[in-house]
Amino acid sequence: MKTGILSIALLLFLPLAAAAQTADEIVKKALDARGGVDKLKAIQSERVTGRIAFAHGVEGSFTVELKRPLKMHVEISIEGQKIVRVYDGKSSGWMINPFAGTNDVQPLSSEDLKNISDEADFDGPLVDYKNKGNQIELAGKENLDDKPVYRLKLTNKNGDIRFYFFDASSFLLLKWEGIRKTGGQDLAWESFFSDFHEVQGLKYPFRIDQGSPGTDVKQTLTAEKIEIDPRIDDSRFAKPAPPDAPAAPTLPAPPASPPPSN
Repeated sequence: MKTGILSIALLLFLPLAAAAQTADEIVKKALDARGGVDKLKAIQSERVTGRIAFAHGVEGSFTVELKRPLKMHVEISIEGQKIVRVYDGKSSGWMINPFAGTNDVQPLSSEDLKNISDEADFDGPLVDYKNKGNQIELAGKENLDDKPVYRLKLTNKNGDIRFYFFDASSFLLLKWEGIRKTGGQDLAWESFFSDFHEVQGLKYPFRIDQGSPGTDVKQTLTAEKIEIDPRIDDSRFAKPAPPDAPAAPTLPAPPASPPPSN
């Protein structure tokens, strides 16, 4: 009798066991939802242009250019000023930030360079994650804004931990959260992804809302155009030139000499 009850209990729980997801299965479904690993790896360059909005009503435009292997050029134009951030895909990076009080080209800090390859990797952290030194584990299933999501924990090669939230139905990425270094301080950070559109067979979020919870450090990026494999010259990823100095004011021409008298 006990054996019969045990067998029935096992049969009841078998469907639950079969429905369980592993971290690798979720990773595969998430990559398939984007369009597939083969299509992602086939991309050689990307350009994203759009608008960026900060707290307190400050707005501007942005352009992000990416090219294999791990090259990145970012420009953000705000109130007539331009912030430039460049990484050569190897070991060097530079920034021009007039809002920091200088128009000089500054080398990126060692802290910036530590994680910049993740920013420049347009495949994302899931593609070949083991080869990149990342570890991924399933941290559970929960609700995000009333949507069931899978929560994956990713530990990168530097030991930094991030959490990724994937829609349990579409397997598209809905949220990322972790820690960002800002000014030498650890800052809690989260990004929400929405407004997905297909571009040449690949799904992209055209809106990203991000910031530090509990602070007014917030920004919204709205993509207006995403280009796959645009022609981008490698010079875009070299050390940028400082912005031109303001042109000297144009002086009026001196009056013409009077004609000689007779």
